[in-house]
Amino acid sequence: MRTISATTARRLAITRQKLAGPRGKPTADGILGVVRDLGCLQLDPTNVVAPSHQLVVFSRVGPYQPKHLDTLLWEERRLFEAWAHAASIVLTEHYPIHRWITRSYASGKWVWTTRALAWVKANDALRRSILRQLREHGPLPSRAFEDASTVGWHSSGWTGNRNVGMMLAILSRSGKLMVAGRQGGQKLWDFPERCLPPWTPMTALSEPAIVRWAAEISLRALGVGRAMDISHHFISSHYPNLASALLTLEKQGRIVPLTVKDSERSWPSTWYVHTEDLALLDRLEAGNWSPRTTLLSPFDNLIRDRARTRLMFGFDYKLEIYAPVAKRQYGYFAMPVLHEDRLVARVDPAFDRKSKRLSIRAITIEPGFEDASIAGSTKDAIAQLATFVGANAIAYDGRLPSRWRRTLSA
Repeated sequence: MRTISATTARRLAITRQKLAGPRGKPTADGILGVVRDLGCLQLDPTNVVAPSHQLVVFSRVGPYQPKHLDTLLWEERRLFEAWAHAASIVLTEHYPIHRWITRSYASGKWVWTTRALAWVKANDALRRSILRQLREHGPLPSRAFEDASTVGWHSSGWTGNRNVGMMLAILSRSGKLMVAGRQGGQKLWDFPERCLPPWTPMTALSEPAIVRWAAEISLRALGVGRAMDISHHFISSHYPNLASALLTLEKQGRIVPLTVKDSERSWPSTWYVHTEDLALLDRLEAGNWSPRTTLLSPFDNLIRDRARTRLMFGFDYKLEIYAPVAKRQYGYFAMPVLHEDRLVARVDPAFDRKSKRLSIRAITIEPGFEDASIAGSTKDAIAQLATFVGANAIAYDGRLPSRWRRTLSA
């Protein structure tokens, strides 16, 4: 079995994540290429700097016009919103995978769907009312529907008694509805057949074929990964009989097992690389490596699996949005700094859209990365972020590391 170093494994992961090498073009086609390599862009309502899915693209192509992403979603329909590892933007060319997920949900196959489907059945009047209005009027926001429920949705979280929103979400997860567009930040809902372009692939594949396809997408996005990494990526938790799928892919010559060694210690479990990435692996081992420095969204695909991030980068990341202010160590929206093949710092920015000012509220350096050259690269990455969000000024008015202060203030 081939053995690669931990450094090579990190570089392979970073390169396949489009965070090293030449940047993609900041065009619609360039952005589509990024999503194709990543598999999905996670959606999140947090907008302290910019929406997370926009930041994930920015980290890979640099400053771009978000209208290109909107074009892909709402005009060309080469992308659509669905549930991958979370609410995400996904590729229309992958529609058979996502249709399989929605049908599995609608059949009650997943343990956590039982309660949701029972609640929908108990509120059939609300379901029928929503579908009737959409048939008659076309795309509508949630506020267009009256709450005709007879049983409220009980939750200790934000979904408690949001009956219309919950019905729309369950119908979407079941494949009955789809997000047709956005209006002032609000989702517009409609039927999938009205949203999807005529070229959408509708091939019905078996469950094993779907799992093999999704596993290949996941592994290629990861660059290198174990079965557990694959299962936590792309369509997280939707990989029944993954071990069998990986064995078949290995027998077919689609994937190759590896051992990853960090100094004298091997990383646990068998790792895999896709055969289409073996040439890239060879180039990286030969020293052909073109790193960059960039800021990452807390929901970035590279770091969303926190356990994998700790193993590969020695970087323990926790999102502190929900932590009390006094207990925040790094900041409300601390963005990890990727420098070459390491995560070297955390930058906590906030963008004031009225004054067009990007405020840097805190920067924290990881041990061993205090060098001024890294500070300079981080400053350049912050400047790129400011350009992307349209900031006219950058204010380093928060907590700064003493060893970086001179470089940052220059």
